[in-house]
Amino acid sequence: MIDIVPISPGHIDSFHQTLDVVARERRYLAFFEAPPLETTRAFVLDMIGHGYPQFVAVADSGDVVGWCDVTPKSLPIYAHAGVLGMGLLPQFRHQGLGTRLMRQVLDAAHAFGFSRVELSVRQNNENAIALYRRFGFVTEGFQRNACKVDGEYENLILMGLLF
Repeated sequence: MIDIVPISPGHIDSFHQTLDVVARERRYLAFFEAPPLETTRAFVLDMIGHGYPQFVAVADSGDVVGWCDVTPKSLPIYAHAGVLGMGLLPQFRHQGLGTRLMRQVLDAAHAFGFSRVELSVRQNNENAIALYRRFGFVTEGFQRNACKVDGEYENLILMGLLF
């Protein structure tokens, strides 16, 4: 059984490990390895301290196997908007966890007061794009050759959801 719960300080080390695994796949995130543990710890504690939506999928073992969060944009004119981020360990994909995480985080983002959630996703990540569309995200833009991974360019799709 996998529980979806708000992140807590006790999840930070396991969250960091999961973040690192997903980053090292080089297919989904904007970085190729997790930031240093202390940077991750500061990020999570800031999210908790401000009450920003951040949920983790936790296995019976207590290990974090995935996450979904909405990080606020920093400039005042964008304060109504947040940026969605998520990931799951490979062995936990295609089991409905992404849907469960998204439902929790979007409900929390709306309750928090965000009126817009946005994201960018690599064009070849068809599963994620389909998930985002099921939740009402629409394509707002396209960035050609926005990413370069191992010498290969990839396009980004920009998506947004309005509450």
